Amino acid sequence: MRQTFLLIPILLAGCGEKTAKPPAPPAHAEMIAHESELLKLTLTPEAQHRLGISLVRVGGGSATAAREVAGEIVVPPISANGVPVNSTTNLQQIGSQQAAADAELARASAQARLARIALDRAESLVREEAGSVRARDEAAAALAAAQAALGAARQQRRLLGPAVASLGSQAVLWVRASVFGSDMGNVRHEAAAMVRTLGDAGAPRSARPVQAPPSANTVAGTVDLYFAIDNRDRAFRVGQRVAVDLPLAGQTEGLSVPSAAILRDIHGGEWVYQKTAPDTFVRQRVEVASESGGRALLARGLSTGAQVVTNGAAELFGTEFGAAH
Repeated sequence: MRQTFLLIPILLAGCGEKTAKPPAPPAHAEMIAHESELLKLTLTPEAQHRLGISLVRVGGGSATAAREVAGEIVVPPISANGVPVNSTTNLQQIGSQQAAADAELARASAQARLARIALDRAESLVREEAGSVRARDEAAAALAAAQAALGAARQQRRLLGPAVASLGSQAVLWVRASVFGSDMGNVRHEAAAMVRTLGDAGAPRSARPVQAPPSANTVAGTVDLYFAIDNRDRAFRVGQRVAVDLPLAGQTEGLSVPSAAILRDIHGGEWVYQKTAPDTFVRQRVEVASESGGRALLARGLSTGAQVVTNGAAELFGTEFGAAH
């Protein structure tokens, strides 16, 4: 007869020594229901010190109203009546026209010099009573005609702009900003605009307004404004697309925080970390109306007196999503 033996485990009691309590973790993440995948971060004072957390209270502020529009870097003309050279210009065609204009300018200059010599000779003969007054008058008329042709040749050459070979080495370039016709009345035409390269978080560059031949896009309903920008450091290239902040009439009121407090995710969302309780921080969505001088003016998202993180905001972002900083 087969017998079945059951093995009963024996639990051994401890020796009476108490186990040491594990230390509290430096950071604790807790899910809250304000927004999808939004966490409440609780950090120990030591963790806050290591991350360099510093806070600032949200206060009121104002900024000059501005409108961001699309812009393009173009080459300014030589004369006030010239047309800027942009990326849609047929450089091969304009180069051929410039060569023909240069040749015509040289021919007109030579004709003017010959006419001046002929007039001087005719006047000398008249003074010596060896020539006729009629010949002198004809020489003067020929000089006037040659000088008129020379002036026309110079103006035609100026209208064609700088030489194609020198387009990339211009110390001053123009920015063509396309503005909707409905916004033209609000733009301050006498004020400078701020130009930023696309995708660059660096400081914008000031550009002064300039007069240019009128141009517009009837299909898009936009009017072109032109601004001159210093390009001695070769930071911009002809045809480059840029963002242009046009100054508008009036002031924009709102809440102001340091620009260092603003975080942007991969979808373009704008956030700050708000202190909601002692050692507790929550990521709060905001909407930035404008930025200038290291300050960001908020359109919505916070209330006056709220405390937000400035230094250490990126480190909190890494703590929340598990990225190392």
